[in-house]
Amino acid sequence: MAITDWPVADRPREKLLATGATHLTDAELLAIFLRTGIQGKSAVDLAREILQHFDGLRHLLDADRQDFCAVPGLGLAKYAQLQAVTELTRRYLKESLSRETALTSPDLTRDYLRSQLRHYPYEVFAALFLDNQHRVICFEKLFRGTINSASIYPREVIRQVMRYNAAAVIFVHNHPSGVAEPSISDRDITDLLVKALKLMDVRVLDHFVVGDNDVVSFAERGWI
Repeated sequence: MAITDWPVADRPREKLLATGATHLTDAELLAIFLRTGIQGKSAVDLAREILQHFDGLRHLLDADRQDFCAVPGLGLAKYAQLQAVTELTRRYLKESLSRETALTSPDLTRDYLRSQLRHYPYEVFAALFLDNQHRVICFEKLFRGTINSASIYPREVIRQVMRYNAAAVIFVHNHPSGVAEPSISDRDITDLLVKALKLMDVRVLDHFVVGDNDVVSFAERGWI
């Protein structure tokens, strides 16, 4: 049965307009993005199959062009559209965060950092550089590692702090394994950076570890 033959309240687009996007399932939201299905399948049926094929929304959004376009019902046009939507989301979060202070917008900070690092298949260590009012000066990826580690050089971190004349920093790195639990080495390098930057009167406000579905805060655990 075509979606146009469904009760109006069950159609994804009409449901979104009536109740808001948060009330839709991943498949319903993806169906709106797809707009149409393929022969014998509605857009919602196709969306469910696509999500099952990629084992969820995260892997769909992270899929490379070849894997994405190989799925029936998708293609270069849809790939380009999805990349554009994803990038718009990142830019929206960045713009929103730049208008706030990192400390008064913890959820926004988490969302922004997750959007920046979660999709990397290797470890990336980055930092938010802040002024003395804890407003964001810039976000910069500092070190790239392997699938399970990255070498961090305090001297380079200090050089970047001086470059931006930052008064405080928030560190972040991802765990490509998807498990956000910090390791002992994560805690050790954080302690080293805190001590090094304290000599410059620069505060380390937090260190976040980004996983698939969680972001762990060192500050919330009392480690900073």
